[in-house]
Amino acid sequence: MPANPFFEPWSTPFEAPPFAAITPETIEAALEEALARHEAEIAAIKAVPEAPSFENTILGLERAGRDLTRVASVFYNLASADTNDALQAIERRFAPLFSRHWSRIGLDADLFARVAAVHEARESLGLDPESLRLLERTHVGFVRAGARLGAQDKERLAAIDQRLAELGTAFAQNVLADERDTVIWLDDARDLDGLPDWLVAAASGAAAERGGEGRHAITLSRSLIEPFLTFSARRDLRERAFTAWVSRGEARRETDTRPIVAETVRLRAERARLLGYESFAHFKLDDSMARTPNAVDDLLKAVWRPALARVGEERAALAEVAAAEGVNDGVRPWDWRYLAEKVRRAKHDLDEGALKPYLALDNMIAAAFHVAGRLFGLSFTARHDVPTWHPDVRAFEVTGPDGAHVGLFYGDYFARPSKRSGAWASSFRGQRNLDGRVRPIIVNVMNFARGPRGEPTLLSFDDARTLFHEFGHALHGLLSDVTYGSLAGTSVARDWVELPSQLYEHWLETPEVIERFARHYRTNEPMPADLRERLKAARSFNQGFATVEYCACAFVDLDFHLLSEAGEIDPIAFERDALARIEMPAEIVMRHRTPHFAHVFAGSGYAAGYYSYLWSEVLDADAFEAFRETGDVFDAKTAKRLHDFVYAAGNRQDPADAYLAFRGRMPDVAPLLRKRGLLDRVAAPAAGEA
Repeated sequence: MPANPFFEPWSTPFEAPPFAAITPETIEAALEEALARHEAEIAAIKAVPEAPSFENTILGLERAGRDLTRVASVFYNLASADTNDALQAIERRFAPLFSRHWSRIGLDADLFARVAAVHEARESLGLDPESLRLLERTHVGFVRAGARLGAQDKERLAAIDQRLAELGTAFAQNVLADERDTVIWLDDARDLDGLPDWLVAAASGAAAERGGEGRHAITLSRSLIEPFLTFSARRDLRERAFTAWVSRGEARRETDTRPIVAETVRLRAERARLLGYESFAHFKLDDSMARTPNAVDDLLKAVWRPALARVGEERAALAEVAAAEGVNDGVRPWDWRYLAEKVRRAKHDLDEGALKPYLALDNMIAAAFHVAGRLFGLSFTARHDVPTWHPDVRAFEVTGPDGAHVGLFYGDYFARPSKRSGAWASSFRGQRNLDGRVRPIIVNVMNFARGPRGEPTLLSFDDARTLFHEFGHALHGLLSDVTYGSLAGTSVARDWVELPSQLYEHWLETPEVIERFARHYRTNEPMPADLRERLKAARSFNQGFATVEYCACAFVDLDFHLLSEAGEIDPIAFERDALARIEMPAEIVMRHRTPHFAHVFAGSGYAAGYYSYLWSEVLDADAFEAFRETGDVFDAKTAKRLHDFVYAAGNRQDPADAYLAFRGRMPDVAPLLRKRGLLDRVAAPAAGEA
């Protein structure tokens, strides 16, 4: 039997995963073996005859599980970015196995006794600040996993966690199935009315990928569906496409996620009660920057009120256009983007179609790299000798100011049926300096609609912003420079992790970046000055809509997880009631409706945490002001502080302390409201109160 590649040295450049040798069979076998190895490592820690110490217990835990991390990192990246039936079957099989594995560790009384003994003696151990942080986070992790519970409660908690793992996997796979299987075919010439040439070409490419050569199709990829809703002159098709888009997860019996949501909410509430919390939201937020649901609610309401006022103005403007076009039944959700584009053209003489020729994907990637060079001295070199998991994937070596290797970066930019929707950053290998210097392998995954054969892929401005956002996450992983892997990169509080990504978006709109990289894909001419000015003037256009569709999701997420007992909940009725309480405008739909709200229900990462984007936006808007105040958005001293206390710092200190070290004070919410064009509609509260 050939050796399993996961347990052999990787002789590839930078020890990247040898994807050609990795199959579902090798993954499944490696997961089984790696779980067993990790169990043996944990047993060895418990069997140490000496008294518990930082070295034999905390560092023992830190070193344990490296084989498991190696296998799981590859597996879960492939399962998200290029899945198939075999990988999905492995996901379903191992979801409960992983849950039981981690429950056994987190609930092990003897193991926790060793951790608690070291934690109790922490003041006398002479630990450096990062080691003390590792000890604190290890202890907190066990407590939040239920290590202090009695035997009966531990048994119930483990059963809950196992079921939640199964439910999260089922939710993600059901939504992916709906997104993969739903296609709006445009077979009549009139179906293309209003669509710009680039969108017609993208629809042709989407059809060809699905065996419809010579036809046109719109999929539920955001890079296709949103432009279609923006430009299609066919109101009936807009309604059909919009309905399909917002009905993911509830349109078909076999992929219905509503029962999954109901059970998930019930179990999360029960889990929180077992751990002594009033609700899952109280449990989740207790280990965040926000700390309490009230703090989150206050921030959301501070933004919601002025956003509703702005929506009223936007709706009135859209209604005028609709009436002029003979629409007599008001503005509907499938009309908003279409009418807003007309208003934007009239008000700002700005056409999304006029922008895209200046936003070629390759140029925007180069722009993101350029900013990293200006801020942090990084360089990026394409490496065609590095193995990848799909022909579309690009690999780059990242080096620092001194030419030293920093890490490996993968970019996987195009939508395909085997990839889940959205955009994200992840890692195949994390950074650590314990037991030798290990540099990271980081990936960005997007779902851009590929350009026509032989033509470059052109992005919308929102797409370009998404690219910068995810690259900010990537830099958080690439620049990480901590001793302990469990504190590295993005292993931070959810409402802190979005700061590096959202802050990075700001540099996209700086004059240097626009002038140098926003160039016409045919002529290489820079974006005209008048177009740049119109783009700048339209920056806060439609921000009422954007703010409301986002905040509505955060309110609903919070409301679900404030339930102390969910009972026999109807998720759709609950969503409807939650939106009614905040007076959700009928013309706007949540950015992520409950049946496909993967952030919250395909795992617990953003459960009771979707507000994090807004919390971090308070931080990022204020942080960018630190650069503006110097008169140079690439100011070297400010960039050095940003590097040291944010991008390179991982979780070596509390996020509030990290922000204070960078900024010298806590943030002010006013820059956020000004950025969204809402400052003139509210008296801004102090951000420290957010």
